[in-house]
Amino acid sequence: MKKINIIGGGLAGTEAALQFSKNNWKVNLYEMRPKKMTDAHNTGNLAEIVCSNSFKSKLMGTSSGVLKAEMNLLGCELLKIAEETAVPAGNALAVDRDKFSQKVTDIISKDNNITVINEEINEIGNDLTILASGPLTSPALTEYISKLLGKEQLYFFDAIAPIVAADSLNYDIVFRKSRYDKGEADYLNCPFSKEEYYRFVEALNSGEKHEAKEFETKLFKEISFNFYENCTPIEELARRGKDTLRYGVMRPVGLIDPRIGKRAFAVLQLRTENKEKSYYNLVGCQTMLKYGEQKEIFRLIPGMENAEFYRYGSIHRNTYLNSPEIINPNMSFKNKDNLFVAGQIAGVEGYTESIFSGLLTAKIIIDDLPMLPETTISGQLWRHLISPSKNFQPMNSNFGLLPEIKMEKKNKRLKKELLGKRAVESLSEFLKNL
Repeated sequence: MKKINIIGGGLAGTEAALQFSKNNWKVNLYEMRPKKMTDAHNTGNLAEIVCSNSFKSKLMGTSSGVLKAEMNLLGCELLKIAEETAVPAGNALAVDRDKFSQKVTDIISKDNNITVINEEINEIGNDLTILASGPLTSPALTEYISKLLGKEQLYFFDAIAPIVAADSLNYDIVFRKSRYDKGEADYLNCPFSKEEYYRFVEALNSGEKHEAKEFETKLFKEISFNFYENCTPIEELARRGKDTLRYGVMRPVGLIDPRIGKRAFAVLQLRTENKEKSYYNLVGCQTMLKYGEQKEIFRLIPGMENAEFYRYGSIHRNTYLNSPEIINPNMSFKNKDNLFVAGQIAGVEGYTESIFSGLLTAKIIIDDLPMLPETTISGQLWRHLISPSKNFQPMNSNFGLLPEIKMEKKNKRLKKELLGKRAVESLSEFLKNL
């Protein structure tokens, strides 16, 4: 039987492991948790989700929905588990994070082709190996990779949002509704008056924030807090301008406050975290605020005056490689061809994209998968990781990656639907001809 080592039991690593197993490979899956924890994880389970519990939209008019459709055509395993552990989230695929990671852990632990080894890896030998250690790669392994590449790593910081208990919310204020009443009303809404909103923004601006820890200052010559735009801390957004939030993540459009019969000045939405709907995530509230500050400031949100926090927001280091300079088109390292890369460390952004990356690298190794069509999201994400770039940045799925479709009249919605249809059809045809 063919054998492979996979370093990292996150989304990319577990997807890859399941792909190899169903093709009758033997897999050693290395995961340092729970023996050695990261600054963001809470358990030793495989595929633990530490940020939002949403895998984004399922609609074919969205790039995320198209990528999911493509991944299903390629035989993705984790998306099946995500569907089985899904929680209501309108048109998005959101999961009960505990049930999802537990199910992945149970499936892999019972798989006779996969051996889970809870050890930290700090060097890589000559066996066939996939590096899928993720954005929270341990300092020891990071140091090894840096020496191996002979180049400086690229780093950024990421922030996660708080989670609150559903039974601690004030439902005289909080109401359940979807924007424009489209689909199921899966979100809770906290409506702000003008005075309440500006008081909240002022508190965000004055709140005491995270300070660099000793291990961070040792690891980086210069500390700079740089974030993906969709992970920007809420207090950083508030600092950009007093109305930034209510025109962004807290926009009230399509939401009528039943107390006043009209749109509120601003609205913060809460997304369910588990099937029992006992916990809710504060959408868009990723934060660097200290825990004590979070409790005080987020309780200024209408309906959350007595909120009980299941998890506070936090900041943690994320790591990724300058992949176009260091990897081959088949996702192997240029100076160590037995070593392949997958997941966020490769330079993709997002849960679905991380799963795709693990799926992609596995299928390249197993099936010698040729380059996917340029009309697909999956093919263009692959090209992004291997194409020379002056300023390489991690990428998530987006329609901007795809070649244009000529239309006589401008219609953004129709254009996205046509791009999605073309992507799925071209991948289906491509796979038939392999």
